[in-house]
Amino acid sequence: MGVRFSTVTANMPANVFERMDRKVAEARRAGADVIDLSKGNPDGFPEPFVREAARAGVDDPDNARYTPFDGKRRFLDAAAGWYGREHGVTLDPSRELLAVEGAVDGLATLFSVLLDAGDVVAFADPYYPSYHGMAALRGARELLLPARAELGWLPDLDAVPAHVWDGVRLLVLNYPNNPTGAQAPASFLRRAVELAHAHDFIVLHDFAYAGLGVRERQPSLLEATGVDERAVEVCSLSKMYAMAGWRAGFIAGSEQVVDVARKFHYQMGSMITSFVQDAGASALESDQSGVARQAARYAARRAVVAGGLRELGYDLFDSPGGLYVWMRAPEGLDGDRFADELLDGAGVAVLPGSCFGRVGADHVRLSLLQPCERLADAVARIGRCC
Repeated sequence: MGVRFSTVTANMPANVFERMDRKVAEARRAGADVIDLSKGNPDGFPEPFVREAARAGVDDPDNARYTPFDGKRRFLDAAAGWYGREHGVTLDPSRELLAVEGAVDGLATLFSVLLDAGDVVAFADPYYPSYHGMAALRGARELLLPARAELGWLPDLDAVPAHVWDGVRLLVLNYPNNPTGAQAPASFLRRAVELAHAHDFIVLHDFAYAGLGVRERQPSLLEATGVDERAVEVCSLSKMYAMAGWRAGFIAGSEQVVDVARKFHYQMGSMITSFVQDAGASALESDQSGVARQAARYAARRAVVAGGLRELGYDLFDSPGGLYVWMRAPEGLDGDRFADELLDGAGVAVLPGSCFGRVGADHVRLSLLQPCERLADAVARIGRCC
């Protein structure tokens, strides 16, 4: 007789990023020199003062102990200070902030406390694949809001009938967006929260790419709406400060939602590593010039990839933020076939748009997380191959 597992395991979708990692590894084992543009894994390095704060934290005897469940006070104060300086938002660190181990930890916590089996969670399509995975593990039903190219790859919130909004428990937004790079104006975010009040749901903004707008700054949800009982935001230090492997972030906003998320998180018994919180506090307290340099670096890389591919005749979204280029597959190919052709024929790994939902099935996502020379080589290979 086999091992019996919980019903949750039957709903687990495959991890699209792990699956692509295996495809790239197989191609490399076969001798291919693969330029991997499928990952959203930052190739930067934290600023020297951030690394120094981490080293000092390792030598602090107090950091060998368990840290407070909510997060170290300096880290929470630093997050509140960042919100105040960068977004004009005043937060109470003890009631409206909770430290978490990166955006996915915060998202998983909020999905757990806001959704029961059968509840409806809405998000734009294309979407970050973890939203689908978390919804499936909760047994929630998905309402996919098709993003439209003519709207700058935003969904039309007012196209959703009122009776459909009445059935929604949670609306998840993500700007700058993964995979498209779209940004959302404050008016869009305010409209989402207006609908949340009218139809009794919560708006959750995944702000993982904060600070990485190209032409303009993406407003925080809390900046656009004020601290609101219907609005909650998850921030990550991974992309802003190139700290992806260090795992740090926070949940911010609605006191009621943060309070329940905190009590749930207490049961998990896990907190950001102590000296990572010290380093994260130093990053948040800084003048953010390092973040500006990161954004400029990605803008330069985007110019290499987008400019080169446009010269080759490809159709790309002129994305104003994030770490990706969103490109339509050539006529006659869907994103899956085009991604396979690029890997097999050009040695360039990209993710097909089908990884991100239905709307982008004829697109591919290219990451900007390689040096400019390597990105230029990838564009040249695509030109020779396809």
